[in-house]
Amino acid sequence: MSYGELDALVGRVAGGLAAQGLTAGDRVVTWLPKSIEGVATLFGAARAGAVFVPANPQLKAAQVNHIAADSGARLLLTTAARASGLATRATVLTLEDHWDALADGPPLDVDRDPDDLVALLYTSGSTGAPKGVMLSHSNLWHAADSVRQFLGTGPDDRVLSVLPHGFDYGLNQLTQAWAAGAGAVLLDYLTPRDVVRAVSVHGITQLGGVPPLWHDLAAADWGQGGGASLRVLTNSGGHLHAGLSAKLRALFPAARLYLMYGLTEAFRATYLDPDLAANRPESVGTAIPHAEVLIVRPDGSLTDDDEPGEMVQVGPLVSYGYWRDDERTDLRFRPAPDASVLGGMAVWSGDTMKRGADGLLTFVGRDDEMIKTGGYRVSPTEVEDAALASGAVGAAVALGVPDDRLGQAILLVATPAGDDHEGRLSSALGRALPGFMQPARIVWRETLPVLANGKLDRAALKREWA
Repeated sequence: MSYGELDALVGRVAGGLAAQGLTAGDRVVTWLPKSIEGVATLFGAARAGAVFVPANPQLKAAQVNHIAADSGARLLLTTAARASGLATRATVLTLEDHWDALADGPPLDVDRDPDDLVALLYTSGSTGAPKGVMLSHSNLWHAADSVRQFLGTGPDDRVLSVLPHGFDYGLNQLTQAWAAGAGAVLLDYLTPRDVVRAVSVHGITQLGGVPPLWHDLAAADWGQGGGASLRVLTNSGGHLHAGLSAKLRALFPAARLYLMYGLTEAFRATYLDPDLAANRPESVGTAIPHAEVLIVRPDGSLTDDDEPGEMVQVGPLVSYGYWRDDERTDLRFRPAPDASVLGGMAVWSGDTMKRGADGLLTFVGRDDEMIKTGGYRVSPTEVEDAALASGAVGAAVALGVPDDRLGQAILLVATPAGDDHEGRLSSALGRALPGFMQPARIVWRETLPVLANGKLDRAALKREWA
């Protein structure tokens, strides 16, 4: 579709939704495979003044029922097959029965206040039931403009929309492409081979993923000259260890690799200049456009160089908080530190970082994920990176488990890679980590659980080993 055709369709869908009784502020859940219909419904709802709520197509009916109930959805658009498993107060519309009427509504073409609520993105639920993060039109626009700027996206780019639209960066793969006038190709993939084929068939120039996907793509057969069209690679949703980063740069020598860090509560916070990816892979870089990032002490004062502190983000990317959850909103969203230039409301991340003398930021760990063992505070990221760097594991998660002597002992759950993986991992960890950071136990699994957005499901492993 051209932009003109898409704009006209969004306008008609907005009118079609209004004809279904949708009014400003109502919530619309979409539970659909990636499709033109799904995209047009999201932004048709936005144009109609409603709030769109994308549910990942990989979710099950029970999870979508929770999202519909928690959001108080007025409408839910899905397919007939999926609708049969739903139990919701929302009016359920199916593509088979209702799409033609929605797509032929009386066109709406209205401007909306940038500060109006436009979207609820439900987080993966790593700490209990998923919660909806409230985003405004302004949030979405600034995020699109920010990424367009630092990736250098232009009209000749073709962006593969491979991440779910219910994931902040998956939605941004669409919006930042639109902000630059680039093409966006929608893909729901089942295997890494589907991604490899889409890159080739569509001449994809920009590909974004999360670490488990990058691990699979690095091991995939790209054939002779496969991926030659790629100019930009982006990673979000977790740390990309140095070994995998180097493998991707070697596999796609013409592409620039952007390593990013951020929170759904404020979209993205930082990115690492690709020129630094080889010699500073442990860093998360510096603030993205439209973001002010501060590292502060508990009293809100700025830390010194290399002093650990909490990452606080300020600026127009900061969301409005959690839907119908004032308690958690007040805990995470508080006034900016006095040192802030932009001021206003900030998101206090709970993540510990350090700022070097060169201005580059390094992620240390989340306060609620730090392992307290024998009087030491150990970042699970450090243990995982050492394991991954050994080449003996494909994926790894480090956890703190109860221990009478140490308080917590370090458990490493990993997938094997190659022969003699146990011996190679033991030797590598012995060389790389001090005694207090050594895992007390290593559990091998063929696969590790993942969330619907592709991230490793740490919460499931925590529950299993609690």
